[in-house]
Amino acid sequence: MIRVLAVDDHPVVRDGIARLIGTQSDMELVAEASDGREALEEFRKQRPDVTLMDLQMPTMNGIDAIGAIRGEFPDARVVVLTTYAGDVQVTRALKAGAYGYLLKGSLRKELLETIRAVHAGRKRMTAEVAAEVAEHATDTGLTAREISVLKLIAAGNANKEIGVQLSVSEESVKGYVKGILSKLGAKDRTHAVSIGLKRGIIDL
Repeated sequence: MIRVLAVDDHPVVRDGIARLIGTQSDMELVAEASDGREALEEFRKQRPDVTLMDLQMPTMNGIDAIGAIRGEFPDARVVVLTTYAGDVQVTRALKAGAYGYLLKGSLRKELLETIRAVHAGRKRMTAEVAAEVAEHATDTGLTAREISVLKLIAAGNANKEIGVQLSVSEESVKGYVKGILSKLGAKDRTHAVSIGLKRGIIDL
């Protein structure tokens, strides 16, 4: 039997996963958790074969939870379940140690096969996610400072306010904004925020 832990802050999603797994003779849902901290506790107790992990959760997010679990249990096999196909977020999850990356919209079609593949030691990701990663593979990434600026733009700050918060001149902020627009291929600040959110560079 493949023993599965489901981690998601939405009970409806966990119920859907439970129903899907309940129809299979070769797997069972051994535990559920609604945030990253609970996930780590349940993992310690149950030692599941495969963990299904949401990314956007309160208390401790999915990326941090994957890192924490893999830090204690290097052989842990985690599949990310998310609504976001953003390449930066995917790359972060894979770097943290995720074995698979599935969009919630494709759970019904792909979840069970992905659980089996990951249990067998293979890595799996939705075609849409793989395409997104490939599309941006050669892009120049934003620097930590540019990401900070983009987050402050997303929060509605003007250049002057960003400068005050980061203790840099308004001219420096303009330079960062120019760099952000160029690297993201964005038309303006709003477009840059929209791309940043879609690709998982920032979140609100």
